[in-house]
Amino acid sequence: MTESFRRSGEYPQGDDHGSAYPQQQSHPSSSPVNPEWPPPPAYRPAPPVHAEPGTTVWPGSGHGGDGGDGHGAGPYAGHPGSDAAGSTAVFAAPPAPPEGQAPAKRRAKGPFALLAAVAIVAAAIGGGTAYGIQELTGNDTVASSSASASVVPTSQKGTVSGVAKAVSPSIVEISATSNAGSSTGSGVIITTGGEIVTNNHVVSGASAIKVRLNNGKSYTASVVGTDSKKDLALIKLENAPSGLKTATLGDSAGVQVGDQVVAIGSPEGLTGTVTSGIVSALDRDVTVSTDESQGQQQQQQGGSGSEQWPFEFGGRQFNGDTGSSTTTYKALQTDASLNPGNSGGALIDMNGNIVGINSAMYSAASDSSSSSSSAGSVGLGFAIPINTVKSDLASLRAGGSDS
Repeated sequence: MTESFRRSGEYPQGDDHGSAYPQQQSHPSSSPVNPEWPPPPAYRPAPPVHAEPGTTVWPGSGHGGDGGDGHGAGPYAGHPGSDAAGSTAVFAAPPAPPEGQAPAKRRAKGPFALLAAVAIVAAAIGGGTAYGIQELTGNDTVASSSASASVVPTSQKGTVSGVAKAVSPSIVEISATSNAGSSTGSGVIITTGGEIVTNNHVVSGASAIKVRLNNGKSYTASVVGTDSKKDLALIKLENAPSGLKTATLGDSAGVQVGDQVVAIGSPEGLTGTVTSGIVSALDRDVTVSTDESQGQQQQQQGGSGSEQWPFEFGGRQFNGDTGSSTTTYKALQTDASLNPGNSGGALIDMNGNIVGINSAMYSAASDSSSSSSSAGSVGLGFAIPINTVKSDLASLRAGGSDS
């Protein structure tokens, strides 16, 4: 057998030899066939591409040809040509940046870039929304959250001590002076500007109001608005200090019977007193007087230095006569210990959210036939639901329904 070895490029070319690949002669089936080995390539090898540094070369399946080698442009005889898409493609690199200028970075594309953008937006929303709202609306923004949000540190979540530590700085003692004397109640700081929510009967008829903060410092306050029909009032500190700790108003609609709660207030002038219990019932009808003079009469009769605002429950009167002008509201009932002076203070869930404003307490010795000076809690207290407070804030800021 004759073997023919040729180096690349040694195949016969030019018109002198006819076709680059001579047509094979027909042989009878009995005659041996002696083809060339190795067989010639299907296409003429593409000439090497000389590219400048930085140029990208993508090899193709086709071939080019400029006819400079005697075959003319195009494919070899007997072999179909390929279109331009199959030819070797050369892509020039982008021009270099001017001297001294950093090359431009390529923009990320695809899912990674999308995910990165979403992550950045989510982080901005999660970390900055509350602060942004506070900055836009000023220092009268009220912190409000769902019942599931917690302002108590994780290590102390669900404990009375954790709730007391987190919320006590937001609870104040209120001393109101009127022509009938003075009385003591409590209040809840709701804005850094010094707005405080309390009961209407705590400040009703007051000619002067003093507020003592949890740190012991006292400030003068003035009435912003009152709503005797809901037994609510809004007062504001004059020359309020910076750094006031505001309470977070929760959602009383989510409160259930049996939920553990904490009460903070100033019973008998004992600032920052903490008691605990559970929610005993919902939607209790509590009736209070809307007559300002009724509270003043009880201040004169009580003489204990604490508010003695009359109310009715279950057809009976407590802390004196409510008079003929009354209003009834739906209250949360709790067995957390409440005493005179707790009115206007906070009823708090175990996440540290305010769910009610304490407004009345029952005592066997507090009915109209007994001396109110011997009144004490027997585990029947009442609080105005915080959702009622939130719905009334705009009206209170405008002066309230009594203006």
